Amino acid sequence: MEITLNHYLVLSTILFAIGLIGVMRRKNLLMLFFATEILLNAVNIAFVAISHYYGDLTGQMFAFFVIAIAASEVAVGLGLLVVWFKRTSNIDLDAMTSMRG
Repeated sequence: MEITLNHYLVLSTILFAIGLIGVMRRKNLLMLFFATEILLNAVNIAFVAISHYYGDLTGQMFAFFVIAIAASEVAVGLGLLVVWFKRTSNIDLDAMTSMRG
């Protein structure tokens, strides 16, 4: 059995749905970051699969930049999370109603 483009796109769709449910349902900021990473990885799978299918490197280069941006997003987000946890001892999203300095 050969793995086709449809297999990759179905996998990407399933991962995107899992990430989207995670973003909508989570109240913990750390889990929200994980769900966002699942969303971005699902899009990367689709980019790379379509890029490979058409024989063009554009999708693979775009996926590389998405990975770099996701890494910087996580670094900044975790920094904010550590500061917030030190101040409140809580990482619940409902408690983060204001970010006053």
